Amino acid sequence: MDTLISISVVLFPVLLAGLLLYLLMIWVAGKLLSLTTSSIGAVAKITFDQAVRMRVAVVVFALLVILLPLMSKIMVGDGTLLGKMQTFTSYGLGLISFLLSILTIAISTFTLSNDLKRKSIFLVLTKPVRRFELILGKLLGILLINAMLLVLFGSVLYACTLAVYRYADVSDEEMARVQNQFFTARIGLKPTIDMEPLYKKAQERYLAMEENNQLPEGMSASRIMRQLQGQEIMKVKAVAPGRDKTWDFENVRIKSAEDSETVLFVRYKLDVTITPPNEQVLGTWAVGDLRQYRAGGEVKTPVYPWESYGPIKTKREFEVPASVIAEDGYLGVGFFNSPAANRTTIIPEDLEILYETGTFTGNYIRAILLILVHLAFLTILGVALSTWLSFPVAILVCLVAFFAGLTNTFIMDAIAGMSSGLGLFYAFAVKPLLWLLPQFDGLHNPNGYIVDGRTLQWTFLATTAGITVFVKGLLILLVGMLIFSRREVAKAVV
Repeated sequence: MDTLISISVVLFPVLLAGLLLYLLMIWVAGKLLSLTTSSIGAVAKITFDQAVRMRVAVVVFALLVILLPLMSKIMVGDGTLLGKMQTFTSYGLGLISFLLSILTIAISTFTLSNDLKRKSIFLVLTKPVRRFELILGKLLGILLINAMLLVLFGSVLYACTLAVYRYADVSDEEMARVQNQFFTARIGLKPTIDMEPLYKKAQERYLAMEENNQLPEGMSASRIMRQLQGQEIMKVKAVAPGRDKTWDFENVRIKSAEDSETVLFVRYKLDVTITPPNEQVLGTWAVGDLRQYRAGGEVKTPVYPWESYGPIKTKREFEVPASVIAEDGYLGVGFFNSPAANRTTIIPEDLEILYETGTFTGNYIRAILLILVHLAFLTILGVALSTWLSFPVAILVCLVAFFAGLTNTFIMDAIAGMSSGLGLFYAFAVKPLLWLLPQFDGLHNPNGYIVDGRTLQWTFLATTAGITVFVKGLLILLVGMLIFSRREVAKAVV
């Protein structure tokens, strides 16, 4: 009962404020579009008014304005404040992106198709409005309502995120952990592995197995090679009991590294060859200029020790003062597998050095803009397809493209693995069509940047927008315009 009252206290003010802000933004957008005298602006205003009145827009608005505050109260994550905030923002951004994408697909494929079906387009094309102006006006109207809704619900999610942190009843240590790992924007440095000698060893093992007739039956040569290469890489990463391993990072340059409050983070995940009964292991770390110990000279730069005892196969991180970085930018990370504590070989995975480069707010704005890039592509695709396809077919193709974008990496890897026998046909026919598929996963998914506190750089955002909207999208739009310019909209009857 207390939970329901708490949710109601939060939900109803947000509902009222969201509705008022939504109506205000609609009024402002309508006024701005009414001030324009161009044909494109007039079509954009008609499209905007049409989209606002659609039932699907009302449903999406209601779902988001209700679910976002509700999720901020009921989601708990792993039980910690950091886990709660990561879970809430991940699902919140995902929900906003998904529902607005579905809304964009519905509106962009419906508006022109509906005008053609109901023949209301005749009233427009008889006026001094060219066909390319009609398409551009449709795009502008849909993009405007997308931007409006994205700003609105992005602001609601941001406000709810701050409220969860502000009113959390946790220790100061937990609050500091959230501040350092969530309300930040960090860049990660990963150690590099020279793969050439490892691939050479795998090739030698393959030839030896082939000579002795030891190759597994029923397995392709490429699959056997991948397994052998994976085994060689695992040997390099593995740390046996009583052994240690060092990773070297060069050119680690951090502003104000001498400041005692400036910190960096070591992120890692520990795997094992034999799982211990409690599924936890002890790791002994040393971070700093480890070259000092190798040379046996004077220790000039402090070396930071750390012991971690925790679960395996779980990403963890610890804080290190930036003063451990050497003057020439070198930083070493050492790991020792204590034989007194562990009876198994430990495999450190996903090792990274993270350091702060920006703020959470700036990173959040860039994440919202990345979602807008996705919506812009879907808008262009929907309008372009509706110039020559019926509404049911156009919306189906858009949905396929959207879900393909969510699994782009998996699809491309799967098709690339089957393309060895296709040769020139794959290179010149299939591959260009696959290139047109959007990318909404991996590095193009804004959730990962916000949840892990990673910096989404302006250069990456600009490059993604350029390729997605101004290359792929423009190419699709030009094809749609070309088809629409040659399409017979109405037949003259004498």
